[in-house]
Amino acid sequence: MIRIVIADDLSMLRQGIQVILEQDSEIEVVGLAADGREAYELCAEHKPDVVLMDMRMPEYDGVYGTKMIKAGFPETKVLILTTFDDDETVAEAMESGADGYILKEMDNVKIIQAVKAVSSGINVFGPNVYSGIQKKITAPVKKAEPEFNPSEYELSSRDCEIMKLIAEGLDNKQIASKMFLAEGTVRNNISRMLDKLGLKDRTQLAVYAVKNNII
Repeated sequence: MIRIVIADDLSMLRQGIQVILEQDSEIEVVGLAADGREAYELCAEHKPDVVLMDMRMPEYDGVYGTKMIKAGFPETKVLILTTFDDDETVAEAMESGADGYILKEMDNVKIIQAVKAVSSGINVFGPNVYSGIQKKITAPVKKAEPEFNPSEYELSSRDCEIMKLIAEGLDNKQIASKMFLAEGTVRNNISRMLDKLGLKDRTQLAVYAVKNNII
């Protein structure tokens, strides 16, 4: 026999769900709760196998009830039964330790099947909820661009400074004057950087400096 506690702030819904579940001879509803705290107290009293938990209840909601029940009675399964399937609510339920998440719009037979599955240790998600989770899991993740590390290209601090000045629009003569270098030295540094980085000209070098936060 699967022993059930139903938590919902609407009395008619609690009783309606009870009638649905008790159509199955293997299910017994041992308690009805109006919020998460009452659900926890009924768990202490009856040690149910499964709690059917609504998410949105005044004062002590489904998140509170689920956390308390999973902390105090880890063997008790919590199956969320609610009308909300938005990402935020689903995430709150999963983070609080829920063992499954289904919607009240499911037909009676599927609700009973979900209760039996959760009681046997299977995590259950309604079709809409599952598709939402699946989209998040399979969504392409934008890879962060690797942080530029001058040492990987054997660029000196002088090279980086020259690159900054190129990006600021200075020509070789201006760079040489600003850095107290010979113009030929600046030109040689630029040629060496282009070879190391595989770039064609100083314009590409300036773009590279901007993209890699060198300026």
